[in-house]
Amino acid sequence: MKEVQIEKKAEENIFLKTLHEVTQPFKDLFKASRAMWGLNLSYLLEGITYFGVLSLLAIYFNNYVGLNDIHADQMVGILTAGITLSMLFLGATVDLIGVRKSFLIALSLMLVGRILLALAPDLSNSKGLWSGIHSIAMFGIFWIILGYGIYQPAAYAGVKQFTNEKTSAMGYAMLYAIMNLGGFLPGIISPPVRQNFGMLAVFWVYVALTVVGIIVVAIVITKKAVKQATLNLSEDKQKEVEEEKEMTFKEKVRYYLKNFPLKDMRFLFFIFVLIPVQTLFAHNWLTLPQYFSRAFTGMVKNNFEFFVNLNPILIFILTPMIAALTSKRNAYKMMIVGTFVMASPTFILAFGPSLYTAFAYLIIMTIGEAMWQPRFLQWVAEIAPKGMTGIYMGIGQFPWFLTKVITSLYAGWFLMKYCPAGVPPSSMNTETMWLIYGFIAIISPIGLFLAKNWMMKGFKTKVEN
Repeated sequence: MKEVQIEKKAEENIFLKTLHEVTQPFKDLFKASRAMWGLNLSYLLEGITYFGVLSLLAIYFNNYVGLNDIHADQMVGILTAGITLSMLFLGATVDLIGVRKSFLIALSLMLVGRILLALAPDLSNSKGLWSGIHSIAMFGIFWIILGYGIYQPAAYAGVKQFTNEKTSAMGYAMLYAIMNLGGFLPGIISPPVRQNFGMLAVFWVYVALTVVGIIVVAIVITKKAVKQATLNLSEDKQKEVEEEKEMTFKEKVRYYLKNFPLKDMRFLFFIFVLIPVQTLFAHNWLTLPQYFSRAFTGMVKNNFEFFVNLNPILIFILTPMIAALTSKRNAYKMMIVGTFVMASPTFILAFGPSLYTAFAYLIIMTIGEAMWQPRFLQWVAEIAPKGMTGIYMGIGQFPWFLTKVITSLYAGWFLMKYCPAGVPPSSMNTETMWLIYGFIAIISPIGLFLAKNWMMKGFKTKVEN
């Protein structure tokens, strides 16, 4: 009887310890500074707005500008690729002027761009490629690209500045989860407005949300709130923030040139070795829609949009939970495990299309993504020298730009060869396609594992056990 009681007590202790490990990071985050909460609210509003506009942009160019599908998709590509490139060149802005000013400038630039997009059909009657309306719309996209090139690095730099050792892992995880929630919510907000008032009314709703975002930054992320956020940090981090403030503009430029990230071979290896596994992100819109609609029959074929868009809401749910369970784990090791978990279910699809393989791929891939993607943001921010988080984050996005370009060059060929339109599923060979994609994706965790000693030797990260 006594042994049974001891065993029960041990089980209770294990349960309580597990519960504590899961809930404590959430408790720590809830105690985060006002500036951090303002950052999250701003990021949610901007996520809704960005993904909301993005989901309608090709149709906007079809209906209002009179472009065909090829040219309309190219305009969307200019926006998405342009944002990635602008982060490369404008990420330094955050380090030079600070997070709060960067947010206000970035959102103001995007506000101008979104107003121009909403107004363009009323400002010109001419339609077609490089017509008046097209030129106005592209001018609007130009301002959005500039704004987002500052906004995204500012968000990452803000998390680093407003969190401490206890809250940093959860802070990056929540930022990533909020981005995916922002990608999901337009599906609820947009349809009723569009059906009752038209597409341009939806664009004006997103203009209004941008204004709300500016107000949130102005009244929540105040100078006082930013100062207060630094008081909750460790002495080392407070010292780092103060040293950044004391540097003159010329000193910052000299410091930048001396510590420019392109000189750091470990950093370059780290961001480029992730390209193979990141191709799976690109396949979410380059391959999965056609795969689910062509290679399947019945429920999956008829509801392929559900399967294609399942990832964002799963990420929103799973990322904070996984971050809570792994917040004390070494970030680089989590990158190895996470990329492996994300890449491995690609081989499940090599068994052939079925409801079970589809769900297994989507769920396991999402778990892997939730394990490593927020840690990528954390790792890059932590290894960045003081005052250089923005530029490190900006350059860290460049391989993602290459991934989108490279994957788009071969994804269509693979679909035509292994998953062609107008062919019965039984005559396709999707198994080979996914097997090849699996071998591509698995390169990333293997490369990270083989370089572990070299990478860990060079960096002193604050997320070590």
